[in-house]
Amino acid sequence: MTRRASLPGAAELFRTTASTAAGSPAEAVAVEASGPRPVRAVEPATRTGRGPSGRERHDEKITVYVSAPELVELESARLRLRAEHGVGVDRGRIVREALAIVLAELDEAGADSALVRRLREP
Repeated sequence: MTRRASLPGAAELFRTTASTAAGSPAEAVAVEASGPRPVRAVEPATRTGRGPSGRERHDEKITVYVSAPELVELESARLRLRAEHGVGVDRGRIVREALAIVLAELDEAGADSALVRRLREP
């Protein structure tokens, strides 16, 4: 008698719980692992068609440095969105949404946009 525990295989651990057209749970895992990730439809922020990328896999990355108070404000906004509005998002999603809003306003208002006004401030 061995003292090692018998553990389930990866296919059993990571199987989907919803019924799928692929057949067995092991086949569903293989299909999900090899197929493209689902992308949700995104409503454009304005008639320009620019909108946030939403929840999808992002292949490009930038680094943005923020001050400690800015980071605290961002984290506070994330927690407020969850507590007061039932919206659970990460900081990156908030930044992408804010970026989409600012860029859409720049497209619509041009020199009168809040972005241009703030960047012109000394």
